[in-house]
Amino acid sequence: MTNFMELAKEQRYSVRKFSDRAVEKEKLDLILEAGRIAPTACNYQPQRILVIENDAARDKIKQCTSCHFDAPVVMMICYDKTTCWKNRTNQTVGGDVDASIIITHMMLEAAELGLGSTWVGAFNHQKARELFEIPDYLVPVALLPIGYPAEGVEPHPWHYKRFDLDHTVFYNSFDGITEGEAH
Repeated sequence: MTNFMELAKEQRYSVRKFSDRAVEKEKLDLILEAGRIAPTACNYQPQRILVIENDAARDKIKQCTSCHFDAPVVMMICYDKTTCWKNRTNQTVGGDVDASIIITHMMLEAAELGLGSTWVGAFNHQKARELFEIPDYLVPVALLPIGYPAEGVEPHPWHYKRFDLDHTVFYNSFDGITEGEAH
């Protein structure tokens, strides 16, 4: 069994070059299950996930982004704005947060299974809506290319660059922090 910190620090990294090896259905099902069991606000489970794995659909993704990395599978994670939690205090919706939690669970499961992935927010949402006939009540959040990393692929050097906790964590107050200090 994998140690979580090892999985999060070392094994999971953004893969931007995939082999052409197909991803087994059993592994896709485990990744989707990891997303299904992820926590969502009030457990409303607003996620709607489009699995893109045939050539025609992958060609459509290539029209929406250059960040497809020729992955054998791309998942488009959306949320249903009619079913997601709404914050009555400030009128925001929790769909983006829910989708983010779900994507994180799926990325970690993919890494545990020996697969690579990368979070892609840089895509033409409107084009994706048109090409995949996404109804108005669904909001695309991100693409998740998944596959076996190509031979020789390694984490980008920035993957290992992390601020110390005392740079990003504050107890009881933000007193003393100045604007821009977190960069």
